[in-house]
Amino acid sequence: MQKIFFETIRKMIIAKTLSEFEAAYRSLPRKSDIGFVPTMGALHQGHISLVKKSVSESSHTIVSIFVNPTQFNNRQDLENYPRHPEQDCVLLKETGVDIVFIPRTEDIYPEEDNRIFDLGGLDRYGEGPRRPGHFNGVAQVVTRLFDIVKPARAYFGEKDFQQVAIISYFVKNLNYPVRIVPCPIVREEDGLAKSSRNTLLTSRQREAAPHIYKTLCLAAEWMKESTPQQVAEKVKTEIDKNPLLETEYVEIVNAETLQPVSGWDEARHIRLWCAVYARPVRLIDNIQLK
Repeated sequence: MQKIFFETIRKMIIAKTLSEFEAAYRSLPRKSDIGFVPTMGALHQGHISLVKKSVSESSHTIVSIFVNPTQFNNRQDLENYPRHPEQDCVLLKETGVDIVFIPRTEDIYPEEDNRIFDLGGLDRYGEGPRRPGHFNGVAQVVTRLFDIVKPARAYFGEKDFQQVAIISYFVKNLNYPVRIVPCPIVREEDGLAKSSRNTLLTSRQREAAPHIYKTLCLAAEWMKESTPQQVAEKVKTEIDKNPLLETEYVEIVNAETLQPVSGWDEARHIRLWCAVYARPVRLIDNIQLK
């Protein structure tokens, strides 16, 4: 019986409620070294790269699929966010994941979550002022999931560079025993950063979207003879030359403090990040300049 039970739990378990997840979790060996990949679903190869890294480094891997309502400041964006849980599970089945947790909203928020988090000022620029409350919502769901899953490591993609920095900050600030593992951006062959939102692009928008990354790559050349402010303006102007793209912001920041820099010598590591609309789809991307 023990051998059969072990083979059963080595197969991927799909838990659709908190009680189902808790039962599946108890079936794991004690003192399991758990890697965790929290997602909002609509999985692509960027997500799968995180999962594979977790599987390679952990005795057991858990993936969550939950579209978190508290991090959306735009109701329509929440409603339009792509949801394909069945396809996601098919994609995950061959990766070696132990448990896929697809909770209900009431599982994550049995009561209204009014917690306000100290984000260390890391939300003052970038996505912060453009999406009020977004990062506090991220902190709400991530801490809630960490309390449930109790992972040793959690894996996040650097496409959301600011998010990774903020999560790393509050995890350390709140003394969570979780190591945050940032993972490189995964791109399409034409350079477009893989994103669940890419599926919402029209065919013409999809053809135009790689222009974003191509322009970001030019910034590495422009920085040799231009100030950070000048490079940011050049990037915005170049992206906006494509009639299907509209830049919301371009910022060049200290990769550690996330504060804008006025000179290239102000920080050891410098990041360029941007948000661009292919209406109504909003795309974000970033590259390391230094």
